[in-house]
Amino acid sequence: MGDRSRLCSVWLGSETGILKGVSLSRKQAFNFCNTSHLSREQEVRALCWGDPAESELLVGSVDGTVKTFSTEKGTFTESRRCGDPGDGCFSGLAALSGSLVTCTECGTLRVWREDRSEPVTELNAGKSVCRMRQSPVHRNKVATGGKENGLKIWDLERPETPVFTAKNLRDDWLDLRRPHWVRDMAFIPDSDKVVTCTSYHQVHVFDPSSPRRRPVLEAEFGEYPLTALSLPAAGSTVTVGNTQGQLGLLDLRGRGLVCGCLKGLAGGVRALQCHPSRPLVASCGLDRFLRVHSLDDRSLQHKVYLKSRLNCLLLASRELQEGGGAEKEGGAQEVKEEDDDEVWDAMEQVQEDKPKRKTTEEEQTQKRKKGGD
Repeated sequence: MGDRSRLCSVWLGSETGILKGVSLSRKQAFNFCNTSHLSREQEVRALCWGDPAESELLVGSVDGTVKTFSTEKGTFTESRRCGDPGDGCFSGLAALSGSLVTCTECGTLRVWREDRSEPVTELNAGKSVCRMRQSPVHRNKVATGGKENGLKIWDLERPETPVFTAKNLRDDWLDLRRPHWVRDMAFIPDSDKVVTCTSYHQVHVFDPSSPRRRPVLEAEFGEYPLTALSLPAAGSTVTVGNTQGQLGLLDLRGRGLVCGCLKGLAGGVRALQCHPSRPLVASCGLDRFLRVHSLDDRSLQHKVYLKSRLNCLLLASRELQEGGGAEKEGGAQEVKEEDDDEVWDAMEQVQEDKPKRKTTEEEQTQKRKKGGD
């Protein structure tokens, strides 16, 4: 199993509780779990790397347990309970210098140490938290947000109060309060800014370094709720996905204009992630496919069917295409990538006989004249 897990460059968590690894270079997918003891309570809701070397994967399940998966050994090495039954599902996981950071839907954010069964830090991030994200640069900073629970940025070294709390949007032109529902967020590199997406198809950019607590940039994409976002390596755009399977690229340098769309999805987007160094974005969701698009020409690079509805994904920092041409190992699930055009091209063409056209009375008169001549 260790040889298989070291091949994988994309990891996904499914509703059935299976951790799936995909090797795009070999076109193989692997299931890592005990399939004889699967249950709905083991549904995977959150994934994150446990160490900078990406040798450990932290897997958060619906039942409140966080399992450690070794990508070197290809097995689960540890499991610990990090949530109460009433806390709801995990809305985020993060690793912090040997500690584990968890956040649940009820808003309870905890920091766990390996040598202690009780959390060393616990705070309330508000109700109905949809997502918690960790800053890739300042690892002790995390952002939270949810339904009627605006963006908050926390410093886990000083967890008493948030270092930034977003102010609600201005009232609309009828002086009615505008609802707020943060679904995902990301820290913009080389700045203090944070970008969020909402269930009201909005994209907002907040700048904690400025005196403004409302968005410094407001944009919209489509007409349906946005569910996930990710920042490409360049950092000047943001990729967003919605409940109808639409993926869009928005420019963050100007007015937030849509600068492209990625096509091919057939179900709601549950998760997406841009590669840390290459112009690629991976997405997954309800249609059970993993897709990898190019951000340069917006073409579909990979399309992998994984049999289960997918909740989350995680990309390895290494190249997605790396890997040799060794023979297929036993037990691997072969992934055949086939475009719709190839299916139609391979089908046998049926020649349809054209019906004979009825001759008109004028044409019959001309035939009789020729026969008389």
